[in-house]
Amino acid sequence: MEAIVKILNDIIWSNALIVLCLGTGLYFSFRTRFLQVRHIKEMWKLLFEGESSDSGVSSFQSLAMSLAGRIGTGNIAGVATAIFMGGPGAMFWMWMVAFLGASTAYVEAALAQIYKEKHLGEFRGGPSFYIERGLGMKWFAVLFAVITVISTGTLLPGVQVNSIATGVQNAFHLDPLYCGVIITVMFAAIIFGGVKRIAKFTEYIVPFMAIGYILIALIILAVDFQKIPEMLLLIVKCAFNLEAGFGAVFGLAIQWGVKRGIYSNEAGQGTAPHIAAAANVSHPAKQGLVQSFSIYIDTLFVCTATGLMILITGMYNVNNPAIEGGFLYEGVPGLKDGPAYTQSAMDTVMHGFGAYFVAIALFFFAFTTIVAYYYIAETNVSYLTRNNKFSKVIIYVLKVTMLFVIIYGSVNQASFAWMLGDIGVGLMAWFNIIAIILLQKPALKALLDYEKQKKEGKDPVFDPEVIGVHNAHIWNTIKNHHD
Repeated sequence: MEAIVKILNDIIWSNALIVLCLGTGLYFSFRTRFLQVRHIKEMWKLLFEGESSDSGVSSFQSLAMSLAGRIGTGNIAGVATAIFMGGPGAMFWMWMVAFLGASTAYVEAALAQIYKEKHLGEFRGGPSFYIERGLGMKWFAVLFAVITVISTGTLLPGVQVNSIATGVQNAFHLDPLYCGVIITVMFAAIIFGGVKRIAKFTEYIVPFMAIGYILIALIILAVDFQKIPEMLLLIVKCAFNLEAGFGAVFGLAIQWGVKRGIYSNEAGQGTAPHIAAAANVSHPAKQGLVQSFSIYIDTLFVCTATGLMILITGMYNVNNPAIEGGFLYEGVPGLKDGPAYTQSAMDTVMHGFGAYFVAIALFFFAFTTIVAYYYIAETNVSYLTRNNKFSKVIIYVLKVTMLFVIIYGSVNQASFAWMLGDIGVGLMAWFNIIAIILLQKPALKALLDYEKQKKEGKDPVFDPEVIGVHNAHIWNTIKNHHD
């Protein structure tokens, strides 16, 4: 069974998916006239606009919730693995994925807003909703929802909590079971409070954890700040095979940079749109632009902080594909696990502090990711049961199931679950990218409408019928409220 799952995983996460993600980002960048550059000022302004309501959360709360899902172990272990497998040049390709992926993030978030619905008094949306309403393909939507519930509700959370438990055990020698119990209690206190409590939790925790991590990285970089230009030049040279000694890993730089970039910022994977739909905004383009900016925060800020910290301290090695089991550097150990490089880098400046800080960072990064996974799973359960009187009961079953998944994940290695989870997430990405390519027009029309109203000096309000978008019924109610 494990061999079959590995084969499926390799097929789904083949270079074809990498090309699809990059190609889609490049295509949408041209179609939106590179909104990720033109609207940076507007993105920043929109971060703090809007307020939560009984039905939805504020733009900033939605951003925090989406960052909770995006900023995870990939920002520590993922970056280290990319450098180990693809050399310093992998960082450049992570930046490229973020830059192009920002346009994809706009499209999927705007579509989630356009076709959102209200269920049990709260805004709900995501790929399943816009696939059904926008494309009229109910079977496709149901299949996506089922895959997402299985992946984010049962497979991926256990792996995340396992990384927390392992990191805490290494640093503080706490039994993984005790760690699992603590996480379970914290998780229950948040998810049983509903989407509003999830939003409040991430609104305070995510900025704290991201800013705190970046500040520590900046302190370490400041010690050897004169090396930063040299490291940036090394990254660019390695990215284009211009640095002697890294020729053997040139192709791997692209492959691993793109893979880890996609894994980290999730642009196009179909996870973030679920959270984007929960925002209480007057126009879909507003949340689309906010979600674009979240890509920059995840990759250009947090991942870059990790990458430069590892490179500038020299505490890394690069696998040499030309020699089996060989490395490009002598005297530096190979990669045992992703956080090890980051811990070593921190320890060079803050002796004995690396293991503790990385363990704490992993706790917050992975825990908030688990919370985001729950919200995504609940949204898809809500979609599948929206006309069912037992909807609340089924959502309750999901909550209890995830509590058991967390306990189990804390005391068990879950490499097999990782592969199953990767299959689920990979399928989500394939389905979602195909869907947004087929359904791009409403999102692009919404952007033009938003820009037109801004030029007229208005605070844009969305009227789907005016721009020829149909099946977006909830916006009639929202428009009347703003009127």
